[in-house]
Amino acid sequence: MLTAIYKSPKKADTYLFVTKRDDFSNVPAPLMETFGTPIYVMIIDLARRTKLGIADLETVKQKLTDDGFYLQLPPHTESLLDEFRKQNGVTDS
Repeated sequence: MLTAIYKSPKKADTYLFVTKRDDFSNVPAPLMETFGTPIYVMIIDLARRTKLGIADLETVKQKLTDDGFYLQLPPHTESLLDEFRKQNGVTDS
């Protein structure tokens, strides 16, 4: 299963997987507006992969089959302020 991967110029670490290069017909218009003009990254064969970076391979395949696209968002990170507070033993009072 070949998939083309694009990164967002507007959202850091956000990627869009589609089933055909430059075919965004299955991607909802509001998502495309938020994503911005896609920047081509690469084409990969999901059938030859055993894992992907941060996305679950089977979820990606299923979403591509069902919806024709998969949106990979960056992992959730705690705010730097909360992290700093934890490291310094500061609690909200």
